[in-house]
Amino acid sequence: MVHFTCDLCGKDLHTNGERRFVVKIEAFPGFDPTELTEDDLDDDPMEAVAQILKRDEAMAADIDTDKPQGFRFDLCPSCHGKFIKDPLGRDALRSFDFSKN
Repeated sequence: MVHFTCDLCGKDLHTNGERRFVVKIEAFPGFDPTELTEDDLDDDPMEAVAQILKRDEAMAADIDTDKPQGFRFDLCPSCHGKFIKDPLGRDALRSFDFSKN
């Protein structure tokens, strides 16, 4: 039998019969397509094309090395509710109260 515990609080998810929630997150590099403007057309076209190709090849190489990463978490109903309200944990970061020493 597969045993599930909440990945946040460690609660056993089988002993009390509570529901289990699965959270999947995928992180991957963003890419914005290049645009040509009127200023680009005023430059030497062959030189501009060569620079664009070099830049795009470098970006493609970076994208190939930065492969998408996936994450999977099992959460109890309580932790699932907290995650839905604040998925990035911003509230937890704001709760620190540092002294002004």
